[in-house]
Amino acid sequence: MGRLVDATRALLRGLDALLVALVLVAVLRAPNGSRWAAAAAGGALVAVHVWGRRRVRVHDVSVDVPRGKRPEAIAWMLVDLALWCVLLVTSPAGLWLAFPLVLLQMHVLGPRLGIVAVALTTAGAVVSGSSWRAPGDPALGYVLGPVVGAAVAVGVVLALEALVRESQARQRALDELTAAREHLAEAERDRAVAAERERLAREVHDTLAQGFSAVELLLRSARAALGSDDERAGALVDRARATALDNLAEARRFVRALAPADLAVAALPDALRRVADRVDGQGLHVVARVEGTARPLAAPVETTLLRIAQSALANVRQHADARRADVTLTYLDDRVLLDVVDDGRGFDPAGPASGGGFGLAAIRSRVRELGGTLSLETATGLGTAVAVALPVPRPDDEEGT
Repeated sequence: MGRLVDATRALLRGLDALLVALVLVAVLRAPNGSRWAAAAAGGALVAVHVWGRRRVRVHDVSVDVPRGKRPEAIAWMLVDLALWCVLLVTSPAGLWLAFPLVLLQMHVLGPRLGIVAVALTTAGAVVSGSSWRAPGDPALGYVLGPVVGAAVAVGVVLALEALVRESQARQRALDELTAAREHLAEAERDRAVAAERERLAREVHDTLAQGFSAVELLLRSARAALGSDDERAGALVDRARATALDNLAEARRFVRALAPADLAVAALPDALRRVADRVDGQGLHVVARVEGTARPLAAPVETTLLRIAQSALANVRQHADARRADVTLTYLDDRVLLDVVDDGRGFDPAGPASGGGFGLAAIRSRVRELGGTLSLETATGLGTAVAVALPVPRPDDEEGT
């Protein structure tokens, strides 16, 4: 971006060829007495032009960059103008060089300083043409010719640079659009990564972490029973081993991004009962029941309900000091309800306990992702009730689709 297009480079090369050709014509058309002076001035003009084109590479910078401030550019145009004046004096055909010189001046010096150089060149062409005018020739042609040629040259350069500016503006807009799209894509990737991290944290908390906690509690009880009640200790170890195997299955399913292990082998109601059976015991009695007509739900809905039940029961076991917990799954036409109620010590919803743990935050996040609602009823000493409602398609809607 910011460079002249290839067409402009081709025009500059054409301008170089035109200038050299017109210098040769001026030398050949010079009178015999001044031909050597014209040849010297023309050769010097071509040499200076080659030096300027190599030294002042205006085509490598943007047309929006101010031009004409570099000493080399000003020196180049001044020497070109002086040598051209010598050609005007020595050859009448030197007048034809005014047109390529005007184009070059506008290109090298820019629209501001270039206009001044064009005015000087046009004035020189008018004076030279009038001096070489034969008696009887109309003077108007020697004035209009240079003026019209200069005007055309200025218009061509300004129009070309306007097109280049428009092209550059479009390229900048395209680059900004591309950068914006890349920024949005990066933001979307970051959002997806954050959401996936949150999901993984919930999965680990609701499955592996709770399972390891249960294993630790069972093994602690088994250790306490060793020596005094070896049969009970063995039963506790067996339960710990079974829980560890369930956790292992969860981990494998978790890594493969499949549904929970309980849902893989049973429907949601049976999976809830299995979760309740695992938590049941050790001073906590858990009852799971189903109301309404059970039917298959979308995998994300069933997974969410099962995870919420696991997380809620884990909170009950670890924090509520409860004796009983009831898990109720209710099927309605347009939604499904999950209630987990315990008779534990409860807590103050406005206090730090309501937001201090990750379990409730994970439940809220899961429910929010599926557009459901979460209700929490609790008070110190009065137990806790967690009620979740998730929207599901009506049975007749499912048949219609």
